[in-house]
Amino acid sequence: MLAPQQRANEGHWQQWLDWSTEQGIALPADPAFAEARARVWEGSEFVALTCARDPGTFAGLLETGDLRRSFGAGRIAEQLRAALADVTDEETLQPALRRFRRQQMLRILFRDLAGWAALDETLEDLTALADSCIRESLRLLEQWTRAELGVPQDGHARPQSLLVLGMGKLGARELNLSSDIDLIFAFPSAGRVEGGPRELTAEQFFSRLCQRLVKSLNAKTVDGFVFRVDTRLRPFGDAGPLAMSFDAMEGYYHSQAREWERYAMTKARVVAGEPEARAELEAMLRPFVYRRYLDFGAIASLRNLKVLIDRELRRKGMADNIKLGPGGIREIEFIGQSFQLIRGGREPDLQIRPIQQVLALLGQKGLLDTETVSELTEAYRFLRLTENRLQAWRDEQTHSLPSAPAARERLARSMGYQDWDRFEAVLNAHRARVQQHFDAVFADPDEPVHTATSVSSLWERAPEPAEAIALLQAAGFDDAEAAWQQLLDFRDTADRKGLSTRGVARLGLVMPRLLEEVATCGAADQTLSRVLKVLEAVLGRTAYLDLLAEHPDALHQLVRLSAKSPWFGERTARQPLLLDELLDPRRLFEPLRRANLEQELDQLLSGVDASDLEQRMERLRQFAQGNRLRVAAADVTGAIPLMVVSDYLTEIAEVTTSRSLEITWQDLVERHGCPPGTAQASSGFSVIGYGKVGGIELGYNSDLDLVFLYDEATAGKMTDGPRPVVSEQFYVRLGQRLIHVMTTPTYSGVLYEVDMRLRPDGNKGMIARSLASFADYQAESAWTWEHQALVRARPIAGDQALAERFRQVRAEVLQRRRDPEQLREEVRSMRAKMRANLDKTRAGWFDLKQGAGGIADIEFMVQYAVLRWACDHPDLTTWTDNIRLLEMLIKQGLLAASVGANLTLAYKALRAAYHRHALQDTAGLVEDTQLGPERQSVIAAWQQLMESSAR
Repeated sequence: MLAPQQRANEGHWQQWLDWSTEQGIALPADPAFAEARARVWEGSEFVALTCARDPGTFAGLLETGDLRRSFGAGRIAEQLRAALADVTDEETLQPALRRFRRQQMLRILFRDLAGWAALDETLEDLTALADSCIRESLRLLEQWTRAELGVPQDGHARPQSLLVLGMGKLGARELNLSSDIDLIFAFPSAGRVEGGPRELTAEQFFSRLCQRLVKSLNAKTVDGFVFRVDTRLRPFGDAGPLAMSFDAMEGYYHSQAREWERYAMTKARVVAGEPEARAELEAMLRPFVYRRYLDFGAIASLRNLKVLIDRELRRKGMADNIKLGPGGIREIEFIGQSFQLIRGGREPDLQIRPIQQVLALLGQKGLLDTETVSELTEAYRFLRLTENRLQAWRDEQTHSLPSAPAARERLARSMGYQDWDRFEAVLNAHRARVQQHFDAVFADPDEPVHTATSVSSLWERAPEPAEAIALLQAAGFDDAEAAWQQLLDFRDTADRKGLSTRGVARLGLVMPRLLEEVATCGAADQTLSRVLKVLEAVLGRTAYLDLLAEHPDALHQLVRLSAKSPWFGERTARQPLLLDELLDPRRLFEPLRRANLEQELDQLLSGVDASDLEQRMERLRQFAQGNRLRVAAADVTGAIPLMVVSDYLTEIAEVTTSRSLEITWQDLVERHGCPPGTAQASSGFSVIGYGKVGGIELGYNSDLDLVFLYDEATAGKMTDGPRPVVSEQFYVRLGQRLIHVMTTPTYSGVLYEVDMRLRPDGNKGMIARSLASFADYQAESAWTWEHQALVRARPIAGDQALAERFRQVRAEVLQRRRDPEQLREEVRSMRAKMRANLDKTRAGWFDLKQGAGGIADIEFMVQYAVLRWACDHPDLTTWTDNIRLLEMLIKQGLLAASVGANLTLAYKALRAAYHRHALQDTAGLVEDTQLGPERQSVIAAWQQLMESSAR
């Protein structure tokens, strides 16, 4: 038996049938249409009534076949323009808009309830309908208002037009069946209206235009309404002007806007306006919404906003609200928005609006796991479909589940379930999962944390010195008195900084946890000093206090790594952006190899304007420092073997050098054009790495020894740009600019220090030299020590064809036959000079690099061996790193296996100690009692290879 409302709807259908019979209109004969029609009439009183009252509209949809068509934005806009073709004033505009809206809502609702359209099509069509109605209405109203009042102009007498910002679901292209549309109006600049009957400001003109636009869409007439319009999201709300200039809007958002207005702006989209003005408005709003740093304060603010919403829902008894209630649509949106607001400034690809796309991207980035993304997406689609089914009944904006049994059963059937209980079980399961994920993201760090000792209370209260010192001693501090004084000094510093109320609150959360972490790290005294330096550096930056307060794991990693090495604390204090790297242990302790490094750098640079050289330089430095920190974290915790540390560090240098060269090339080509026959991929320019970067043995604090070479084929020819220069001059400037890009300090310091002294003729030589000239120099003028340096030289960036030619030149030079005794004497002499000038060995201490039996002795022996025997063993010129060269010398029988093995073990041990000292920020000195066997094996090998004439 049919329910009363269902019987009424079927009665409305009979009315349409009676009318269609009179008009001679035949229904589609297929059973699928009859089944679909019945589902629609059961699910929507609005459709049933509309067809009974305006039967011609439904008949038209059947006749044209539009009911079965998927439209899209273009077709809707095209049909609306046709429907408004004869409109001449506001009186004819309003009914025409409403008739078109009625037609499209019938089409969209029918397809949705019949199951002919997927959810995404329904949301897109509704958004396209709103966009088209706004744009076409504005187009006509602006023409008529200009004819009546004159043309608004800016201060330079240029005409200007209104821009309309769509907020919320309209902005995100996710409009539902009975949504309000939230609009904000703006215009480019203050000015006057010209050519009108009376004097008006631009603001007065646009305010009147906005009033007319709102009335055309919002007013309820005998034909109904188009869209309910809400303008309360504008600056100052109802108290503010209806339209604001860009300057006034910028002043408001950057000085007076509330936090919730940032969240609202993540979905803002310019739905109408001139393209140039649209781009200007979007560029102006972007820094307000997306901060350049990781903004973890957004989590606390969103959490507080959700608390207020929940409180209001409980007050109104609206727990069944599927939009705002527990596990509802808003919680899913908050999860996505939290990541966007935190990371969107640093990761521009997150600056997107549709929540399903946001969730998918968070999964791709590993910020949410696959299961979470899947569950949130499924829940969102289910809840949005439920919301549409609720609103389809009477075209009313409602988000609350019905309480009447008949309405519940009707909703369940429209969702494809046999009864309410089965539907409710699925709905509740989705909401429970959403709430679980929401709670995981927005877990309140204010909740009490378990403490192993009472040391955490030292910040919350100010005990007497004797009590404080006793607590610190009990917590494991060796010099408790000094530790207490450090805390007092830090508190004084914090007081002098004049922290905001929020900053004081966040520091109050961080300090007790920090003291607990430090007390249990095993090196409390030195760790406290190191970590307090970091906090002192970020006291004035609430964003970083937010990060540490919201992510206790990041605080734990900061303390843990600082306990192992002062390197972390000192670099993080200098560059607090490095705190971002502590957030994800998976990333922190798994440094990237070259392909992934390039991918990450691509992403980091993708949101920077190609013309903004300074910001690109800054991003390069952030990238290098962050990745070096990952290597160091993995190194000190044993997550990676020590001998691959240099591999990781060298690849970071190679990737950043290569990208710096690309940036420099683009910048120079824009001014001067390219040398003949070149392009970015075949630039005719090569960066040669010497020393540690060439030998794939880079350390944490290493500079880069570089030489720049270019292809002589372009010599004497001019570049092809607007300001042509001779090719040789172009390449010299390219080298100079590359050094500038890498060594000029930005906010994050320098990328690398660059040492060019190994180029031909040293500091007196040209910055860039042709490969032919380089080859001649190496053959005719180079000293033996320059050939030694060439052993460790290899291309690290630039033209690959030129790089291959360099390898051939290098091989030819190294494979020259040399007098063994003369070579030995020259190498010994150079080593003696180096030791005399650089060896820091003193009583009780040994210099790991320059001391007798140290790293440099091994390097000189390897270089000597390559220069002596490469003429007969050309494979010795294949590699540039000492380990593989030692392996090759053993394989060729040029070093005794035992000698070669001892040198290899000694080299690894000495390098390991050198790395450890770099992380301790100490000079490369160890106590004289350390590494004795290794040093003795090196000294013995030196005596055998370099001092004995028998070899």
